[in-house]
Amino acid sequence: MRLELDPRTIAQARALAAKVGDPIVEMAKKHTTVAVERATLRLAGLAGADPDGTPWVNHLVDAVRADIGLEHGVALPVWQALAAHDNDLSRLAEEAAAGQVTFHLPEGAEAELAAKHAREAVGVGIARLDASRVARERMIAEIGDAPRKPWIYLIVATGDIYEDIPQAQAAAREGADIIAVIRSTGQSLLDYVPEGATREGFAGTYATQENFRLMRAALDETSRELGRYVRLTNYASGLCMPEIAALAGMERLDMMLNDSMYGILFRDINPVRTFVDQRLSRQIHARAGIIINTGEDNYLTTADAVEAAHTVTTSQLLNEYFAKEAGLEDWQLGLGHAFEINPDVPDSFRLELAHALLAKTIFPDAPLKWMPPTRHMTGDIFKGYLLDGFFNLAGAMTDQGILLVGMMTEAVVTPWISDRDLALQNVRYVMDAAGRLGEDFHPAPDGFIANRAREVLGESIDLLGKIIDEPNGLLDAIADGTFGLMKRPADAGKGLEGVAVKSEAYYNPASTILEGEE
Repeated sequence: MRLELDPRTIAQARALAAKVGDPIVEMAKKHTTVAVERATLRLAGLAGADPDGTPWVNHLVDAVRADIGLEHGVALPVWQALAAHDNDLSRLAEEAAAGQVTFHLPEGAEAELAAKHAREAVGVGIARLDASRVARERMIAEIGDAPRKPWIYLIVATGDIYEDIPQAQAAAREGADIIAVIRSTGQSLLDYVPEGATREGFAGTYATQENFRLMRAALDETSRELGRYVRLTNYASGLCMPEIAALAGMERLDMMLNDSMYGILFRDINPVRTFVDQRLSRQIHARAGIIINTGEDNYLTTADAVEAAHTVTTSQLLNEYFAKEAGLEDWQLGLGHAFEINPDVPDSFRLELAHALLAKTIFPDAPLKWMPPTRHMTGDIFKGYLLDGFFNLAGAMTDQGILLVGMMTEAVVTPWISDRDLALQNVRYVMDAAGRLGEDFHPAPDGFIANRAREVLGESIDLLGKIIDEPNGLLDAIADGTFGLMKRPADAGKGLEGVAVKSEAYYNPASTILEGEE
């Protein structure tokens, strides 16, 4: 079911989003970051950490940067040093950390040989992304997929991976199609990826390669038990966005939270750093067949969900543009939106339906990520349970693709397994009772819902036009507090020191392979 919106108006909105997004893409192409270079080394097989927990990729990138800067990339100096010292990556990183290696930028035939060897090594990691994608497709073909849409998305968040696993398996047995492992508080601000299995996260579990492997193996076991593939989600955001994307792709995660502006707005990460890191992370997701989930719902936790509805639509259009430029397809775009209108507002449910249908009409082939109420959950679990039921009904009526399970204990406690079970019962009842209600639900073409959707789309077009008129476009709009009421200037924020303008000699085999240049 769709709204009867003028396709020319939707096309105009997309064209404006492209005009806003294009300078950001060009900026991203001209810069690199420490995280981009570390992700490249991870794809080449460098893993592990020193006894203090500092990853070897951090040591190696820092050593190259100290000797010759970051602007040339690390591939050429690292693979030149490997040849000169007859080393492997791990040993070279250890020697670099001890100050036993000096890096320089090779030229001529020496540079060509270094590029060749770097390309071969990174190609092994890219092949691993490909193999993970094939393994997922093969497993779904063998044991079956979730039997219906929307996919039911449920969170676990104990802080201990060995406690997360049985909770995730229990949730899958109760009907969850997607398990999201919430990341430990503050990990997005760590400029390194922790190593190994972790048991002491805060309000979540650290995103590490070993934790990814353990949870994926556990859910594979449960998938075979249930006869349907259970998907796994984590977070590719923050200061290590492309690194986490690479680790997730190699360990066969299926979805990753990856929003174009979330880290800027809600973690005060430098805008340039974020857009550069985001582009490589999305190229990796595209190659690995991972669905991204964007974070527009977060705007409505700080801004009013009625007044700021058009900023959600604007962000969705921009997220779509950036994602497709990086190679993602429609089926990989879990664009975010949320049920966050104050329930005391008159006609609040009709407004929620208008906003949900607007997203479904603009992005008909995207598996939209429908987020439950959080801002107006008061601690009254009975009212919360009813509000979650209305959220589930809106999802059923508007054919959302990914439905995140709402908890009646939101704003009270971290949910127990019993809370999740009750929440899943709510979802099952509403979805079974509503059936294919979306086929029968047709708002009047000139009624309240359709007119509200047109109003929001018109406001989004107006906003995109204003952004284009800014001297520095989207960067100025972000600095002015346009999205989520957060003001984030382009020359400030965490991680700015990790950004460099590329030199003419810059080379990165990961980028060139993923962009199809080699």
